[in-house]
Amino acid sequence: MRVLLALGLALFNAVALAATPKLQAKPAAPAYQLGPEQLGLVVNKNDPQSLEIAAYYADQHHLTPEQILEISLPTDRVWITEGELEQVKAQIDAHFSPQIQALALAWSKPYRVNCIGMTYGITLGYIEGICSNLGQPTPASPYFNHATTQPFTDLGIRPSMMLAAQDMSSAKKLIDRGVQAWGNQPKATAYFLTTTDQARSSRAALFPPSQIVKKPAIKIENIHANTLKDKSDILIYQTGLANVADLATLRFVPGALADHLTSFGGMLTDSGQMSSMQWLESGATASYGTVSEPYSYPQKFPHPQVLLAHYLSGATAVEAYWKSVAWPAQGVFIGDPLAAPYRSLSPFK
Repeated sequence: MRVLLALGLALFNAVALAATPKLQAKPAAPAYQLGPEQLGLVVNKNDPQSLEIAAYYADQHHLTPEQILEISLPTDRVWITEGELEQVKAQIDAHFSPQIQALALAWSKPYRVNCIGMTYGITLGYIEGICSNLGQPTPASPYFNHATTQPFTDLGIRPSMMLAAQDMSSAKKLIDRGVQAWGNQPKATAYFLTTTDQARSSRAALFPPSQIVKKPAIKIENIHANTLKDKSDILIYQTGLANVADLATLRFVPGALADHLTSFGGMLTDSGQMSSMQWLESGATASYGTVSEPYSYPQKFPHPQVLLAHYLSGATAVEAYWKSVAWPAQGVFIGDPLAAPYRSLSPFK
């Protein structure tokens, strides 16, 4: 991770922090309503695992055939071209009705379009010029910390998340956690770790202070440490390291979100650092990482307070994670997009 660009941090603090909801007993946020009936499922018909994951996901979340789209993507590389992305986006636009507000992508690779994350490309399209100068800011997301509960209706975008898993067994466990999470109201803890890696701790100033939130009933712990160990109540785990130790000692509640600020966590299947998929393998339900060198702009990673405030207010994982990243072009969102532990009503119970 390269040295933090001071100008970028100043810009982020001036704009993003000013827009951050305060963590009070009940964070101010819209009445979230995104549910299974508003989710589209995109499947790579060339990938047997994608087909199997999609079938299980559709069954567990009760999706209709009209909510599923099969496309053709390569399975022998981690990237697609701009032209291939345009074809996929055209198919998505032609297939899904205006009712569909968000997307689940049922594969782990390809995970990028050149240097741009797959979920960004599917959601907002390809942007010329980013890959020629990765040290610069990338375009601001129109969805960042937005009040909308219907992103396609209000903004013309469908935030997407990849159902990334190493194998079918892992995928089923992930999807089961997403179903279990809905409306479960866990009494859990959000952990924010400032590590000795200064560059990867560039968002530490954005971590909320340690406190107890009464409704919903959670704890927040702001810790200076390189690792979290022997915890069994994890709702949020955000840190900054190339590789995170002691994951085998941890237990995540269904619907938990976890990510580490590092350069290549979003290289899901071939990273020299810890892949963001490792969070899902360890029990988290959604995560985020960058697929190309982001430098340590905190704007390119989830804003801790924005993420937590929207999630506690009933947002799904896809909504809370997407709303928390100001500049998401180089990132990829992974997990079950429908996980929503603090939604007041559950269609699965």
